[in-house]
Amino acid sequence: MNGVSRQSELEALLSGFHLPSFTKHYQQYAREAEKQRIDHVGYLYQLAQVESEERYNRRTERLLKQSKLPKSKMLEDFDFSRFPDLSESTIRSIADGGSLDKAENVLIFGNPGTGKTHLAAALAREWCLKGRKVFFTTASALVQDLLSSKRDLKLNALLKRLENFEALVIDDISYIPQSREETDVLFVLLAERYERRSLVITSNLPFSKWESIFKDTMTTMAAIDRLIHHSTVLELNGESFRIQAAKKRKKKDTAAINDTLPI
Repeated sequence: MNGVSRQSELEALLSGFHLPSFTKHYQQYAREAEKQRIDHVGYLYQLAQVESEERYNRRTERLLKQSKLPKSKMLEDFDFSRFPDLSESTIRSIADGGSLDKAENVLIFGNPGTGKTHLAAALAREWCLKGRKVFFTTASALVQDLLSSKRDLKLNALLKRLENFEALVIDDISYIPQSREETDVLFVLLAERYERRSLVITSNLPFSKWESIFKDTMTTMAAIDRLIHHSTVLELNGESFRIQAAKKRKKKDTAAINDTLPI
């Protein structure tokens, strides 16, 4: 077998073994290994390392794409200083992903504009970076998908697809459903994931006001009971960052006007 044939055969084998980074880099690394007098073990280690890194990057990119997470919501950009009662160490612990193995939930409460969506999406992004499958959706969009699937007699199929995700992020469950049918499909989802898969839920409403969501006391109690049984509750008690930003702009504009006034 000549050199060209051997090279083609090697690349075919590497492709069959699903080692695209080996195929891409083996010649370049061989030349560098020869120059630097790296032995065959070191050469193979370098190839294995680049294969691992590029495989991780491809998987992470795929997980982030399928998660439908809003962009630019990162944990390092979350301002913990705005919430003195919020434990940053607790958040970092949740971000490690161990809670997903135990099908634990994360429930995030707070006034509008306090960063609930940011925190939920940032945690989900950290999980994606650790190779976990997550999916982000608003409560209103989720309910409409569930209703549509139910009408097409495909609700069970949708629930099974959602079960593939280790964490389902439901943003803004505070919206008010217009019908009992909406309430029912949402409750079915919560019940199906109970002790099987994790949920991350954000809400402007405390539990005491959730009867406005589920419409009756029994369903409300049953939903809350399933959610809090294995959960971490995070409260973002503070002023809306949008209001804070508006106040800062107003103060800055007032200072600028005062500077221009004659003494």
